[in-house]
Amino acid sequence: MRPARLCTLLFSILLLAACASTSHVITGKTRTPIDPSQVKVYTTAPTGYEEIAVIDATSSMSGAFGDQKKMDAVMERLKKEAAALGANGVLLQSTGSTYGGGVSTGISTGVGTGGGGVSIDTGIFTASDKKTGRALAIYVPAQSAQ
Repeated sequence: MRPARLCTLLFSILLLAACASTSHVITGKTRTPIDPSQVKVYTTAPTGYEEIAVIDATSSMSGAFGDQKKMDAVMERLKKEAAALGANGVLLQSTGSTYGGGVSTGISTGVGTGGGGVSIDTGIFTASDKKTGRALAIYVPAQSAQ
């Protein structure tokens, strides 16, 4: 692989990693990770739950189009992050939208003798609404989950 292409590829990977779509702050005891399909979404607090973490997620970089699909992506990301912390529930705190603005990056390299040259560029631009969500990752004991 040519050095310029390798540099572009590595930069693009780093850029995508920098656009984190979920984050969490541990506020309780984490548990063994579970499958995200086992995480239940709560809009009101179940009795006897234990708080594990506060989770924030966005639809950024999800590839989803339309408000519902973007919110579905947020909910799946909340559940996935909660599952990784061993939570079997997420207690939804808030949802919303933010205007995405624009993000643009580029890398160029040039080599030439006489009139020859090579240029490699990469860019990302987005100007659509992003959906956001905040939830508590919680553990609900089996007798309380009903």
